[in-house]
Amino acid sequence: MKILLVEDDDRIARPIIEELTHQSHVVDHVADGRRALAYTEATDYDLLLIDWMLPGLDGVSLCRRLRARGHQGLILIITARDQTPDKVLGLDAGADDYLAKPFDLEELSARVRALARRPPALQDDMISHGPLRLDRLRQQVNVDGRPVLLTTKEFMILECFLLQPERVFTRSKLLDRLWDIDTTSSDATIRTHIANIRAKLHAAGLKRNPIVTVYGAGYRLSATG
Repeated sequence: MKILLVEDDDRIARPIIEELTHQSHVVDHVADGRRALAYTEATDYDLLLIDWMLPGLDGVSLCRRLRARGHQGLILIITARDQTPDKVLGLDAGADDYLAKPFDLEELSARVRALARRPPALQDDMISHGPLRLDRLRQQVNVDGRPVLLTTKEFMILECFLLQPERVFTRSKLLDRLWDIDTTSSDATIRTHIANIRAKLHAAGLKRNPIVTVYGAGYRLSATG
């Protein structure tokens, strides 16, 4: 998963980063709430680990703002405030889980794994765009019922566009999202995958190009399927 750690105490942040990196997660780290907002605008994170007491913007307020903006990623609040009213406040603000300090890194890793196993909401499993239909749960794509065999990366790219149909994705943004560890990938990799997706969907009977080029900016989903 791609994780953003929002923690202003470097003594706490360093071992968390080491542990999660060891678990093959990609971790970014910021030390204040306002900077975290900027990071979430620039990058799509699967999970946010947010300390409650932060400079600039506290963790609960950050959580509320993220949810108000439509942020769908997982949020785990980590804090020394471990009383029941505090936990209720954090969860009501939009957090998915709550971990009280001090905590064992093994417990943190277990909670991260548990959150990663949560299935997406039922209404989000199936995404349609005209005759194009994507099943996130089974990782299947079809056009008017005709199956389309995509590679894992091709499926993930198409999923990005269908989940955010109004968004323009730059090639660098897609690289950052889908090739976190593979540093050998390049803009040409994205162009090749986009071309393959278009060709496979066209061969399955999709007449309109599903992913259009926004010259000088990147790619977005076509206005109609």
